[in-house]
Amino acid sequence: MRYRHDPDGTRLPIKLDTTSNGEFEPVELEPYHEQAIAHGHACVSENARRRGMGRREFLVSTCGAATALLALNDAHARQGRTGGYFDLPQVAGVDRDVAAATLEGSEFIFDVQNHHVNALGRWRNPNSGWIRGLKNFPNASCAHEIGEGEYAYVNCFNGENYIKDVFLDSDTQMAVMSMVPSTHEDAPLTIEEADATRALVEKLGNGQRLFLHGKVNPNLPGDMERMEELKARWGVIAWKSYTQWGPGDAGGYFLDDARHGIPFIEKARAMGVKIICIHKGLPFGRKSYEHSTCRDIGVVAKRYPDMIFMIYHSGFDTSVAEGAYDPANAAAGVNSLVKSLVDNGVTPNSNVYAELGSTWRFLMRDPNQGAHVWGKLLKHVGENNVMWGTDCIWYGSPQDQIQAFRAFQISDELIAKHGYPKLTKELKAKIFGFNAAKIYGVDVPTQRKRAGSDALSREKQAYLPERDPSFVTYGPKTRREFFALRREQGLRP
Repeated sequence: MRYRHDPDGTRLPIKLDTTSNGEFEPVELEPYHEQAIAHGHACVSENARRRGMGRREFLVSTCGAATALLALNDAHARQGRTGGYFDLPQVAGVDRDVAAATLEGSEFIFDVQNHHVNALGRWRNPNSGWIRGLKNFPNASCAHEIGEGEYAYVNCFNGENYIKDVFLDSDTQMAVMSMVPSTHEDAPLTIEEADATRALVEKLGNGQRLFLHGKVNPNLPGDMERMEELKARWGVIAWKSYTQWGPGDAGGYFLDDARHGIPFIEKARAMGVKIICIHKGLPFGRKSYEHSTCRDIGVVAKRYPDMIFMIYHSGFDTSVAEGAYDPANAAAGVNSLVKSLVDNGVTPNSNVYAELGSTWRFLMRDPNQGAHVWGKLLKHVGENNVMWGTDCIWYGSPQDQIQAFRAFQISDELIAKHGYPKLTKELKAKIFGFNAAKIYGVDVPTQRKRAGSDALSREKQAYLPERDPSFVTYGPKTRREFFALRREQGLRP
């Protein structure tokens, strides 16, 4: 599939588009984004010529990524959006060493939100909402490469393609396989199937590379009863829940309600798996919208100081403009998380953690909002409590998100005005992996040593000289595609 401003079928390595993860409605690019993409392609052609390289060869180089980020900088500057920026010298577009100094790195990268689906799972039948829904993901271009057949497109989301996108085409070293909201019978990736992917990664990785979440929605009959099996048989390291989601016509729930939330927390606590990962923000529509906000987070964090609450997406809502924290404007968005913590006296670096899957991916196109979101979270949630997550493989390989964050900086003006921290390499290293390693009990030096010579590492080293990333995103890109997906899912995410 070709794209606007993409005359030769090659995409920019920084994937600026409208892709959604299927949980929120795609947001159209503004005209200046389209201009940035066109400018990026023109700069790629020119810089490839200056380097004496073909377009494709240049695009997969570090200079290709630098060229795309510099084009975004130019577009943002013309709009006066300079609160955040990609801190790259102009020469990085043609000087590999200069580009590598910023966009390459040796950080320990631990991605705490990944997804894929089992292409051959029990849900794969013509009447399944998931099988029909995934057909609306428009960029399943890997189907013709992986296999033919009516449902070949589903292979784009399988375990093997996941391993390529995440562990070969990005600098990710460890990850958590998370779950999506669904009934037990209609799950596109069951715990058994996720464990099979973990086993494959572990075999290649000679040890710990992939952790598993256990999905628990306490308002779904049977989920609470399955918690013992998830721990004992599958060794999940944390629970994943969606407070806005409910089966059928049921609404969502709050973590502090006596019927669902408190019994869930109490059981998790008694079982000794004390990390609860909660989807907050990226609302699934107006139904049960209030349950997508973070009002309840500070309440339960204060009540259960020995529990860890990891807030997936950090409460971010694409319809809420993010600026400096304003308690009078905190009904939704990241401000709702900050207000809940402040109101309940939950101090930074305590037991609430913020994750940015899909959030950072969206904010890469809006540096002002991005600067405020990173700044607010680091200031109010804490520099030790902000976690790296990408929501891939819905966005293809996470490498562009990694490169963009390596280069991203908050302006000195916003730092001085709002007390935000500067995004130093040391702080970014915490976010990329050290913060997650601490709560998940990963010994980073040991893990680095083990991973440095395992089969997955050797496979990557053999692949790198002729690496062939797709630069493709898989999620729905238009309102039509998104609502077609939602209809097939029974108006569920």
